[in-house]
Amino acid sequence: MVRPKDDPQSSIPLNLTLALAALVVIVAGMRAGSSLLVPLLLSLFIAVVCTAPVHWLHRLGLSLRLSVWLTLIVIGGLLSLLGLLLVNSFGTFIDALPGIEQKLYQYYLGILDRLAALGLAIDTERLAELLDAEQLGGWIPALIGQVGNLMMQSVVVALLVMFLLFETLNFRDKVSRALANPAPSLRRFSEFSLTLKRYLAVKTLISLATGALIWLACRLVGVEFPLLWAVLAFALNYIPNIGSAIAAIPPVLLLLVSPDGGLVKAVVLSGAYLGVNFVLGNLVEPRVMGRALGLSTFVAFLSLVVWGWIFGVVGMLLSVVLTMTLKIALDSHPQTRWIAHLLGPGNGPLEAADRPPSERVEREEDA
Repeated sequence: MVRPKDDPQSSIPLNLTLALAALVVIVAGMRAGSSLLVPLLLSLFIAVVCTAPVHWLHRLGLSLRLSVWLTLIVIGGLLSLLGLLLVNSFGTFIDALPGIEQKLYQYYLGILDRLAALGLAIDTERLAELLDAEQLGGWIPALIGQVGNLMMQSVVVALLVMFLLFETLNFRDKVSRALANPAPSLRRFSEFSLTLKRYLAVKTLISLATGALIWLACRLVGVEFPLLWAVLAFALNYIPNIGSAIAAIPPVLLLLVSPDGGLVKAVVLSGAYLGVNFVLGNLVEPRVMGRALGLSTFVAFLSLVVWGWIFGVVGMLLSVVLTMTLKIALDSHPQTRWIAHLLGPGNGPLEAADRPPSERVEREEDA
């Protein structure tokens, strides 16, 4: 008796169910192990960015190990200097925070009095108790505790970055020994590594330019603690859609309540934030990266929600980076490239310069 062959169409629901079940298990595991995965992901992305200066120094004639040590020393020195300046600025901001809270409290009371004068039934005394400056200041010790935890996590991330950089020196040799036919895997890994490195480098440079321009705008307008707001703009520039808006809220509110500020200067500073993020985010960044490295608006916002739910605030900061990593990994394999195209912006056919290297090679061979 001959058994009938399995219909490929009948296995699609089963494969889809298994894929969804595996996805649920993976997401649950990532969320449960977020305290371990977050430092690993941060160190991995920082190490990928740091490989660019390492290879540049190696092309100048230095050995790989010396290039790694020199890169670590330079980056560590710059980050230490920035950290000292930031801690000083943050300490001054904490000292001035009670006065800022009191002025915001007075603004809130003035707004509530105007609303009550218009006939709205608002209990100003009850709201005044809810907005008590002493109660609002209770988050300061918790914030200081979080900063201390962040410093400890930074030490762990720095050590992981150092070990990862030294681990990459003989990574290709390990893969060549581990696989029977390492050429295809090494080629795809090279394409993935180059594209991810390009994306992270461009995104980091755009974020640095954003922070520098925000620092200059804060200095020109006259808002206090410009370095603190510049670093905040640099970090939140990795969050899509809402990152720049969140970064603009503290300095604009501070400018509203400062004696040298006012509504006009606050509007000017808001316009500066809007202009910097529009020019760099919508004009410069897409031209430098190319459409092949883009994400659709829906996918970018969805990644913000999903990765923020899995990893918290760090997941929101790395949401686009993690999604772009997934997109690049999917685009590096022919069987999963269609998923990468679905994650893209869909602005029409890709130009030759925006295509992945393997696809350009295939089209050139066909021609």
